[in-house]
Amino acid sequence: MDLLSGVSSVWPWLDARSLLLFALVLLVTAEYLRARRPSSFPPGPRAFPLVGNMFSIDSSKPHRDMTELAEKYGNVYSLRMGPSWAVVLNGLSALQEGLCKGDQLSDRPEFPLHSDVLPSMGIVFSNGHVWKQQRRFAIITLKYFGLGRKSLESSILDEFIYISKEISKHKGKLFNPHLIMNNAVSNIICTLVFGHRFEYSDEMFQKMIKLLDKGTQIESSIWAQLYNAFPVLMRHLPGRHRTLQKIYGQMTDFVKTEIEKHKKDWNPSDPRDFIDCYLTEIQKHQDKSDDEPDAGFHEDNLVMCTFDLFGAGTETTSTTLRWALLYMVKYPEIQEKVQAEIDRVIGQSRQPSMEDRAHLPYTDAVIHEIQRMSNIVPLSLPHVTNRDIQLGGYTIPKGVTIIPNLTSVLSEKNEWETPHTFNPGHFLNEEGKFVKRAAFLPFSAGKRVCLGENLARMELFLFFTSFMQRFSFSMPPGVEPVFKALSGVTLTPLPYEICATPRKE
Repeated sequence: MDLLSGVSSVWPWLDARSLLLFALVLLVTAEYLRARRPSSFPPGPRAFPLVGNMFSIDSSKPHRDMTELAEKYGNVYSLRMGPSWAVVLNGLSALQEGLCKGDQLSDRPEFPLHSDVLPSMGIVFSNGHVWKQQRRFAIITLKYFGLGRKSLESSILDEFIYISKEISKHKGKLFNPHLIMNNAVSNIICTLVFGHRFEYSDEMFQKMIKLLDKGTQIESSIWAQLYNAFPVLMRHLPGRHRTLQKIYGQMTDFVKTEIEKHKKDWNPSDPRDFIDCYLTEIQKHQDKSDDEPDAGFHEDNLVMCTFDLFGAGTETTSTTLRWALLYMVKYPEIQEKVQAEIDRVIGQSRQPSMEDRAHLPYTDAVIHEIQRMSNIVPLSLPHVTNRDIQLGGYTIPKGVTIIPNLTSVLSEKNEWETPHTFNPGHFLNEEGKFVKRAAFLPFSAGKRVCLGENLARMELFLFFTSFMQRFSFSMPPGVEPVFKALSGVTLTPLPYEICATPRKE
């Protein structure tokens, strides 16, 4: 009231209602000016005040809406997500220009929801020198423990024996493969990171798998988008961020418990796994010179690196394999052709090997087509410009979020003969030999390409080939597979049940 009285004494013709109306007009004008696209910025749909284009994009299928927008605005266009601008890259050419030329998009943006729940450390969301050192260390260490080698191949094949026994317990009757698949795939990264696998009956392990599923769904919901756009407001409101805090708190506690177990019998001269090697690296960096840049090797970062590897190493490959079974049920003739090739090359007397891949071109093509069609990380993970850049003929300022729309590449009309049809022929030449395709980018591209790509490729080939060798998958007569997806950080199939019939030897 004192402020209004003071203003009224200077401008007596102004009353409280007039002042409020003036303030409202001022705010609307300021918001309008802020909502205008910067000069030389990519075009895009008109943004609404405050929320921008958030509600113009269907949160259940954002990748499809973003692909359709490219037809109107071009392969490089902009969206306003709340108060912040983002640029969407569509098509192979635009993604290669943005992601594969230098390090202009090698950083990740900071999302308040994620940074409020977890520190911006680890491998996935760290940046700069620390990220480079953590990623380099992870790659070297995982290779040391068998990534891409025969020893890890044996671990995957041994794990298939466990999952095969679990599937056989259902005796050809309907079962949900979700948790069984998650258990098997997760155990491979657990072997590398924790130095051991978990029994499928381990209650804590089962809990972590379920929490991981739930957390990834929350992080990509419309609620999460609102939180990232308006964190100051959302932090004071009840909501799913409280659930996410509990989920990731329990998961990091699980990781910390594993680290404490390692510290009790850790021998730097005889490392057993990623955690052991990281503990040794922490010790080395404690004695570093003050002049050396901080590489981030400390226990908090060990927790986050382990968390990242466990999460990424579980979700994506497991989801792809669940899509694989659905496609084989949908196309039994393709399943039979895969099995015939496996029988001819491998037979039933031994397990598959990575050396067999060169002699199984059709099977390899089917695996690649499953990855293309399932499109499990449709928008990849976002990047951010670390300086002003030129992209698609437009000037993109520093600090703008970049969204690589992988969907637009995996279904690009100029790159695929039948982009929306399941067709293993996309990866076969006229002689039936396997061919690589430049537009096959399920792991993204550039300096932030998926760290676990080689591991995923090995797991997909060995697990899928083993499944096809030992079982035939089907659904009851009259039941058709449903190809609708749950949209999260990954596109996961709706829960389903399937029959697995052991093949005769």
